[in-house]
Amino acid sequence: HQHSREEPVDDLKHRCLVFPSNVDKKSYETEAPVLLCNYTDVYYSDVIAMGMEFMSATASPQQIETFTLRAGDTIITKDSETADDIGISAFVPNDLPGVVCGYHLTMIRPGEGVSGSFVKRLFDAKPTKAHLEVSANGLTRVGLGQYAIDNLTFAWPPREEQTAIATFLDRETAKIDALVAEQQELIALLQEKRQAVISHAVTKGLNPSVPMKDSGVEWLGEVPAHWAISLLKRAFSSVDYGISESLDSDGNIAILRMGNIVDGHLDLSDLKYVNAVDPALLLRAGDLLYNRTNSVDLVGKVGLVTAEVGEATSFASYLVRLRVRSGACAKYFAQLLNHPGFLGLVRSSAFVAIGQCNLNPNRYGEFIVPIPPAAEQDAIANFLESRVYEFDRLVIEAKAAVNLLRERRTALISAAVTGQIDVRGLSA
Repeated sequence: HQHSREEPVDDLKHRCLVFPSNVDKKSYETEAPVLLCNYTDVYYSDVIAMGMEFMSATASPQQIETFTLRAGDTIITKDSETADDIGISAFVPNDLPGVVCGYHLTMIRPGEGVSGSFVKRLFDAKPTKAHLEVSANGLTRVGLGQYAIDNLTFAWPPREEQTAIATFLDRETAKIDALVAEQQELIALLQEKRQAVISHAVTKGLNPSVPMKDSGVEWLGEVPAHWAISLLKRAFSSVDYGISESLDSDGNIAILRMGNIVDGHLDLSDLKYVNAVDPALLLRAGDLLYNRTNSVDLVGKVGLVTAEVGEATSFASYLVRLRVRSGACAKYFAQLLNHPGFLGLVRSSAFVAIGQCNLNPNRYGEFIVPIPPAAEQDAIANFLESRVYEFDRLVIEAKAAVNLLRERRTALISAAVTGQIDVRGLSA
C-alpha cells in the first residue's frame, strides 16, 4: 500500500497510512481496558498528550495494536453534523501507550520521508478545509469516506523542508495564539468591568459621598439613605400576559418571543407575525418584557422595548409586559431587573417542573427593590448608556482583533504548506 515517491505532488495514501477507527465508547468484559481519545478531544485540542482527561473504554487486542496513538500521528474528525466540522485535526507528539483512537475519527500515520507535524499543518490549511467541506456527504449527518481522505492530493517538499515548515509554523502560530489569548482575557475583563459598573450604579447610585443605609435585602446590601426600598410591583402601572395565538410569517403584527430578549435588549432579527391582536397588548417604547417560563439559567431575563420596535408589535404568552409608572425610568429598571443578584434571587424562588421554571407575575411583583427618586433614575440610566456603549465598543474591537488574528493564522499556515513563503532560512 505504501511506497515512497519522488513526485512533489501526490495522494495522501501514497505518503501515509490512513485508517478510520472502529473503537466505540462501550465497555465489554471480554476486552482490555483502555483510555479513549474521542471526538471532542480532537475537536477542541490541537495536540493530544498525556495529562488530558481521556474517557475509559475497552478494546480488543487487534484494536489496541492498530489504534494505539503513536508519536507523529495526526487524527482528524471524519463525521459531524455540519460539513465545516469535518477534517478538524489534532497532532500526537509522543507515544501514548494505553490510549486508543475512538470512533468517528480517522488516523493518519506518516510513512517514510514524511514529517507528522507537517501532515497536521496540511489539515489546518484553508484549501484542505474548503476541499473537505465540499467532499463531505450526507444531510443530517455528514461524513468523509475513506476514498475521499485517501485521495487528498498535496504538494510534498523534501523531508527536511517539511520539518522546517512545521517548526516555523509552531513558532509563529504560538505567537498568534498568545495574542488571541490576550484579547480574550481583555474581553472577559471588559465584560466583568461592564457588569460591575452597572451593578454599582443601579444599587449604590452615582454619588459616592451620600449617606447609606442597610436595605435589609441580602443581594442589595447598603443603598443610599434617601432611596425608597419597596415591593417591585409599586414601580409598575400595569402587568400583562402576552398572546397565545398561533404565529405565522404572513401577518402584519410582529410578535416578540423569548428568543428576542438578548442581554437586556431586544434582538429584532427573527420575528414571527399574527393578523390581529387586542390593541391593549401592543407594545410601546419604555415597556419591559420579562421571560416568565424558561430554563433556570434564562428565566426572568428582561428586555427593554425601544422605539425601533415600531407601533404594530405585540408579545407571546411566555413573556410578561411590565409598564413603569408615570415619571419612572424604564431604562433604570431594565438594568436593575437584569442585575445578577436580583436574577439569582428570582430564579431561586421560581416554580420548577420538568426542567422548566415558571416565574409568576404576582410572585415577581413581591420582590423588594431599591427605587431612587425619578431624577436620579434618569441620571443613572444616562450615565450607564454612555459607559455601557463604551465597554461594548471595546469588546467589539477586541473580538474583531481575534477574528483578524485567526484569519492571519490560517493564511500563514496555508501559505507555508503550499510553498508561497520560503521558510528554509526562517525556521532556525
